[in-house]
Amino acid sequence: MKISFLLHNAYGIGGTITTTFNLAQALAERHEVEIVSVLRHRERPNFTLDPRVSLRPLVDLRHEKEHPLHLRPARVFPVAEYRYQQYSELTDQRIGECLAAIDADVVIGTRPGLNVHLALQAPEHVVRVGQEHLTLDNHPPRLRTALRRAYRRLDVLTTVTEADAAAYRRKMRLPGVRVAALPNSVPDPVLPAADGTAKVVVAAGRLVPVKRYDLLVEAFALVTAERPDWQLRIYGKGEEYARLRQLVHRLGLSENVFLMGAAAPMEAEWVKGSIGAAASNFEPFGMTIVEAMRCGLPVVSTDCPYGPGEIIEDGVDGRLVPVGDRDALGAALLDLVRDDERRRRMGRTAMENARRFAPVPVVEQAERLIGEAMSARRAGQLVTPQSGRIQRALVSQGFAARDAAYAVASGALRTVRRGRR
Repeated sequence: MKISFLLHNAYGIGGTITTTFNLAQALAERHEVEIVSVLRHRERPNFTLDPRVSLRPLVDLRHEKEHPLHLRPARVFPVAEYRYQQYSELTDQRIGECLAAIDADVVIGTRPGLNVHLALQAPEHVVRVGQEHLTLDNHPPRLRTALRRAYRRLDVLTTVTEADAAAYRRKMRLPGVRVAALPNSVPDPVLPAADGTAKVVVAAGRLVPVKRYDLLVEAFALVTAERPDWQLRIYGKGEEYARLRQLVHRLGLSENVFLMGAAAPMEAEWVKGSIGAAASNFEPFGMTIVEAMRCGLPVVSTDCPYGPGEIIEDGVDGRLVPVGDRDALGAALLDLVRDDERRRRMGRTAMENARRFAPVPVVEQAERLIGEAMSARRAGQLVTPQSGRIQRALVSQGFAARDAAYAVASGALRTVRRGRR
């Protein structure tokens, strides 16, 4: 089986890139796998990619940033999507050409706008899997409306948590589309696990406001007031760097809190710590939480929507505290700092419990979803030629104009989709 991933920019840094690389590499054990990167801005990806996975860019910004078509706004990629300003008539054209000629059995989209391209433009023989790495409630209403219409042409829609899958089933009305939770996977560690003796708390991720590293720094001040020999190491880069550095200085924590910059891979840094920490206001999944747990660290996290509560079992393999509560976050950290035996026991449990996010179980789940979708197609549960004509008309008029055409086409599409239940 050949599987193609459609990715925004494989040459950047971010959670979706990491999880796509992880899943692609795990699937390459048994399948032919490629990653199609819509954009490219540098010679090589930041992350090492298994040589068994081919990488194909569509628009090279090093040479095509001023291409006439790239200066015109996109018509297929939805306007309300977060990355809309990075897309254009050129990306519309290249994605459309790529999908028209695709020789894969399965194509997996990795963000809402690319899922729209996949839903509207993939050939009828292709199994279409849309991945959502954010959450439905986080999408603005205009985007939710656009996705509700396009996503009806997908075979499978995956979310990273059960809570978000339930929200899609309840609110989006996608007849005939399999909606299922498929968590992100984290590769098996190659280094010995943390032993819980280092007096170090580790956090990692983009330095952006929603991650609330300012709250974590303030909470850690409560730790150092009692245990000044402990350190907090924060890995990552982003717009909050300067403000965080000023905060560390203002609180007098320059000997305890360190902004370490980006590190890839992070495994070598996790195992140097004894506790992981996350203070986000919102976390669709919580990739760094799983990474830390797989390295033997209990994680203290805010219980924000949606991911941490599905990853951490409070008091067993980590701690969950209310969002935005500095004192509760500091107290939970301090409880583990004070109790060496509890910290080490919870670290061992965290490593055991996080095995459910290893590549093998996640890939097996992905293969089951894909296999069931392919079986349904082989059984003749396919969209009809009439639906294909409607789809081509909608694409030719552009995504914005498609909204008007949809009112006429929706009855026929619903009829077609009933046969795919």
